[in-house]
Amino acid sequence: MKEKINERVNWPVTILLIVGLITVAFPLYMTIVIAFKQPSEMTNSISGILSLPKSWSLANFAEAMRVTDFWHSLGNSIWITLVTVGISIALHSMIGYTIGRSKARSKFYSFAYLYIVSGMFVPFAILMMPLVKQTAQLGIANWVGVILCYVVFYMPMNVLLYSGYLTNIPMALEEAACVDGASSWMTFWKIIFPNMKPMHATVAVLTALGTWNDVMTPLVIMSGSGSTTLPLAQMTFQTQFGTNYNLAFASYLLALLPILVFYLICQKQILNGVVNGAVK
Repeated sequence: MKEKINERVNWPVTILLIVGLITVAFPLYMTIVIAFKQPSEMTNSISGILSLPKSWSLANFAEAMRVTDFWHSLGNSIWITLVTVGISIALHSMIGYTIGRSKARSKFYSFAYLYIVSGMFVPFAILMMPLVKQTAQLGIANWVGVILCYVVFYMPMNVLLYSGYLTNIPMALEEAACVDGASSWMTFWKIIFPNMKPMHATVAVLTALGTWNDVMTPLVIMSGSGSTTLPLAQMTFQTQFGTNYNLAFASYLLALLPILVFYLICQKQILNGVVNGAVK
């Protein structure tokens, strides 16, 4: 019996999973260890870097919060992320529904779908300078401009996901609603929107992760507004002559916790949304 069990073990896949686990766990271990160490414990030797702290102290976290004005930066990041996610779910789901139900029978919607999705292939470097100039001229070189940019940036991927997920919602539901006298607007909000809950979670997490961790968009648009987000505030630890790794890694951990909790809450819905959205 033991030999049969051993024959079923897929060792190449098992080894690949172990290597992947180490690849993910090792940087996280280094981040935690360095965040709790004092600068005097950081030596050039490998053993000095990998060793555990002599004393586990929260001094680095307290100093990182003071230097980065943590609560103000955290509030800006949460506000920008929540508003971006809310607008993206509401707007992109409507666009995805309209295009997804119409592209098969209309060349216009088919072209609109390809046009929107093609935005995924446009690099941010090309758009950076025009966006800076346009937001400044419109007077939205602040969090408003950042949110609008995010809503546009994540539209191609979100519309692609929503359009793909609609194949799992039968047309019979909409036909029954139409017979009962429901308008297209009511049909979407009362029937389609609630049935796309797994994809809402997927879009929310993907959009939130990108928004929360982004540096370049707030850097080029909000640079003169006096406001910062958490990733932007963390650049304080990087100077021309070096980086204070102890404070920087402590700040990274503080910034990681909110989005990690959000991801864990939505994890099951994300898996359902990705799997179902891939079925055509």
